[in-house]
Amino acid sequence: SASVMRSLQLLLYASSSPLSTYIRFFANHSSRTIIMSASNDNVRRRSPRLLHKQTNSMDLSRFAYNVPTSPSSSVAVTAAAARRMKTTTTILSATQQQKDVDDGKLDKGNAPQTPSSSSRRKRSKNAADDDAAPSTPKKKRSPTPRKSTTTKIEPGSLKPPKGWQSIYTLVEELRADRTAPVDSDGAEALPQKDRGEPVYRFQVLIALMLSSQTKDAVVGDAMRKLQKHGLDVENIRATSPEVLNGLIYSVGFRNNKTKYIKDAAEIIATKYNGDIPPTADELMTLAGVGPKMAYIVESIAFNTTSGIGVDTHMHRMFNQLKWVNSTTPEKTRMQLEGWLPRERWGEINYLWVGLGQEVQQQKEKILKKAIQCSRPKEAIGLLKRLGMDCRKEAKKFDLVDELAACVMSKSDRVMSDIDGAGPIVEPKNNDNPK
Repeated sequence: SASVMRSLQLLLYASSSPLSTYIRFFANHSSRTIIMSASNDNVRRRSPRLLHKQTNSMDLSRFAYNVPTSPSSSVAVTAAAARRMKTTTTILSATQQQKDVDDGKLDKGNAPQTPSSSSRRKRSKNAADDDAAPSTPKKKRSPTPRKSTTTKIEPGSLKPPKGWQSIYTLVEELRADRTAPVDSDGAEALPQKDRGEPVYRFQVLIALMLSSQTKDAVVGDAMRKLQKHGLDVENIRATSPEVLNGLIYSVGFRNNKTKYIKDAAEIIATKYNGDIPPTADELMTLAGVGPKMAYIVESIAFNTTSGIGVDTHMHRMFNQLKWVNSTTPEKTRMQLEGWLPRERWGEINYLWVGLGQEVQQQKEKILKKAIQCSRPKEAIGLLKRLGMDCRKEAKKFDLVDELAACVMSKSDRVMSDIDGAGPIVEPKNNDNPK
């Protein structure tokens, strides 16, 4: 055909080109489409008719630039390029012979039985069958659910870390005053107890839903606005999303939390008769409620504990103390439940969350409490393990002498190795130590 002849002409130009500028041809037997690609010319896939029109008006000399002038150098073609040209010529020849057979110009017995021609006839037959009967769409394979790699840890199956009880009782002493932000603006302190148990439990849930990625002081302000508006199931159902979003405008991710609160109020009203779900597993079916929130709600609202609510403060501190070795709060919870006595599961959250808040946000107060407690040296060591620079904070808040006095023994004249920084107090007299 004309397109095949034009392709052979292009092939002659390609054979005289240097290796840096080469052209390759492939014949598609089913559609008789020629694909041409050049290293310096971006030629896309063309149909035979369009390719024929374009090649008739194509300046083929541009494919033969930098052609050597001497006859000897013009045949300097590598073996790889020669093999490609030989393969292309064979394919084009087989295609032309098959076309002659189809047109009746060549007997079928003399036609080359190449895999390409036989496969073309098979494809043509399959195409006719496809036209006769509509094809059924293939069903998409459903994704295989990913298996959890987390091994479940049974409560009481792990060995407790050495000395944990001494540290735990020290934290109880440091937190005895209950003056951390969580003590005044947490889910235990904010709900209105005078409005009845169902309303109180609903407000506990809302306070914890608002607390995600938000400081307790901000949660307290938002909760007081909601309580002034009317924080109960029916009123929240009647409140438009725009008004609700404005009431919790200061909390993090307020748009998501607005949707979660509206959905939770609807489910509680229709499925649980106006009261929140009674178990942690049922609480976790609500949008926006994870294991931490569910276990804390269960402990505060129903005075039952089926798990430990672990937040980022606890996850960080327990890894610093080497009580767990985990990468996520959920893994910290599982490891903690593996060795901590069950009677402490309900109190550990507020006890340690408050300590973490004071270490990060109220350094002067926690340092003073550590200096004044019954075991000041151990308390200073605990703060150091939790990442607090006691020496720096003592200088900042003018507590250097108090800090030195609480860590020195009677025979010591200097305080050494506090936070690994060497002495911070020099001897005040020249008396030789005994």
